[in-house]
Amino acid sequence: MKYYMKQRLFSIGNDFRIFDENNEEAFYVDGKAFTIGDHLLFQDKERNTLCEIRQKLLTFRPTYIIREPKPGNQLAKIRKALMTFRDTFIIDVPGPNDITVTGKWVEHEYTFKRNKKVIATVSKKWFRQSDTYGIDIVHTGDTILVLASAVVIDIMCHKGRSNIR
Repeated sequence: MKYYMKQRLFSIGNDFRIFDENNEEAFYVDGKAFTIGDHLLFQDKERNTLCEIRQKLLTFRPTYIIREPKPGNQLAKIRKALMTFRDTFIIDVPGPNDITVTGKWVEHEYTFKRNKKVIATVSKKWFRQSDTYGIDIVHTGDTILVLASAVVIDIMCHKGRSNIR
């Protein structure tokens, strides 16, 4: 399934709108303003919270946690890998099926892989607008995790963006 993500450039906090291939809003990411560390709610189009994203503070390297809204079970921990020849993000999920993400972050060109198999690709090549890029997900069971992780990677790689924070 193909989605495209559009960041609201002039918003308080990090807000994103995610559209499906029919150009209909599928998800909304509500970045909470005036918090210590990033705090975002990943919501469906009716604004029901599907997961919560929080920046973990006081860590050696930037780390984000994705949790269920209630009871708050951890779905994933996202961080940059240490000591790799190229920038790599690790999405640590419960169990043995961690996801690695590699590519060109500034250009929004990267792939998500589980067990060396591509599960999603991110590309800006499909769009002219500076704040929009596409996400092609192979298995729909990975949709929320991949989209939420793409939001986190965007935030981690573009911290200096002009959003009011």
